[in-house]
Amino acid sequence: MTSAEEFKLRFCVVSTQQIIWGDMDAFQHINNTVYFRYFENVRIDYFEKTGINRLMQSDNIGPILGATECKYLAPLTFPDQIIIGTNVTQIRDKRFSMDYEIFSTKLAKVAAKGSGEIIYFDYSANKTCEIPHVIREKITTLSG
Repeated sequence: MTSAEEFKLRFCVVSTQQIIWGDMDAFQHINNTVYFRYFENVRIDYFEKTGINRLMQSDNIGPILGATECKYLAPLTFPDQIIIGTNVTQIRDKRFSMDYEIFSTKLAKVAAKGSGEIIYFDYSANKTCEIPHVIREKITTLSG
């Protein structure tokens, strides 16, 4: 088993949140679709930390989710507090890959692992574009 503190050390961005009772389904666990919202929450925290959201607001150039997946390892149930971690695992000219994990403090283990492919997009021109240099530098710095 991994402790919550050990889990947090493995990621450059972590988010903590409470499980919401209303997110459980008829099978008495968190619905599978909700895990993607958890991934999105930590992804947006990552975007805030690297300035991606600010650049999107000013220049209309930013991320678009190209693909995502999740491997469910243990069912999450209410009540619980989860810790969601993310790292960028690969960066290319127009895209980068992120890995995600969800740690259940009640279960004291990782409940899900996932990934996402983030494509850089020029929303004004309606086409993909290169990741701006300033963003690439911030991703590299944050990744250590």
